[in-house]
Amino acid sequence: MHWELDFISEQDFVKHVEDTITKYGDKLEPYDIKRFNSNIIDPIKMLFDKTVYNVSWEEIVGNEIFRQRDKSNNNDIGYFHQRIFKYIANCHVPENGQEGGWDVIYKNEAGINLPDGDTVHTIYVEMKNKHNTMNSASAGKTYIKMQDQLLKDDDCACFLVEAIAKSSQNIKWETTVNGNRVSHKRIRRVSMDQFYAMVTGEEDAFYKMCMVLPEVIQRVVSSNKAVKVPEDTVVEELKRIAAKTNIKPDDLAMAMAINMLGFGTYKGFCGGLKIDGFGENDEGKMLERLYAYASQIVKK
Repeated sequence: MHWELDFISEQDFVKHVEDTITKYGDKLEPYDIKRFNSNIIDPIKMLFDKTVYNVSWEEIVGNEIFRQRDKSNNNDIGYFHQRIFKYIANCHVPENGQEGGWDVIYKNEAGINLPDGDTVHTIYVEMKNKHNTMNSASAGKTYIKMQDQLLKDDDCACFLVEAIAKSSQNIKWETTVNGNRVSHKRIRRVSMDQFYAMVTGEEDAFYKMCMVLPEVIQRVVSSNKAVKVPEDTVVEELKRIAAKTNIKPDDLAMAMAINMLGFGTYKGFCGGLKIDGFGENDEGKMLERLYAYASQIVKK
């Protein structure tokens, strides 16, 4: 295949994708019922969601597993967006917490032209995955950090680069600091596509990267034996619990199995299962007994 990206080699891009997938780590491990319920699920919400959205128990459980995995994946995708710049000319990615804590530093001896007519030689970047991930306190703290950098270096600009911005943009960042509305022409809010265009000199560099990314991810996953599609067992384990409720129809029995994960020690629930050890007063081990019983189905 002809490599389409001029600003990063195929070897470096594949390695970066491999490194990003490796960051997923234990999130690729299969989910059993104990891991599924590690933070105690909300049975009432699951019942409402299943019924209102008209989906099966398999789908609603799968969606919850996906949500739990996805919640901790954002940092891994942040790694992808930030660390790719260490392979791009004139860009430097400091180690975490070093060199002022900036995510990317871009230097160009020929000068970097800003939209308002200024020319600087260094850009200090704070990178965010999405435009709405900072609250007002965090935004104010970041803006003050950028103001401080401008005081130290009068030949620089500071960018808040957003992977998912509201639109393609390179604008003055206007925010509130200590109750006052502030802005500065060298403190800018920039979408990822425009930052790619600036550092590579190619207007559609980010688009080109997005176009090759699916094939490279698939190639890495297919060729890397360490990356396995997780085989979750939660639904099978819930069905095993449901079978011990003696409740009909099966849909209601599954609802009871879900309820047991959140309400197993509540009055009226512990007597609903015909499992040895349930109904006793040792509430601290109630869930452990449930997990142990449910997991027997995957040990056979």
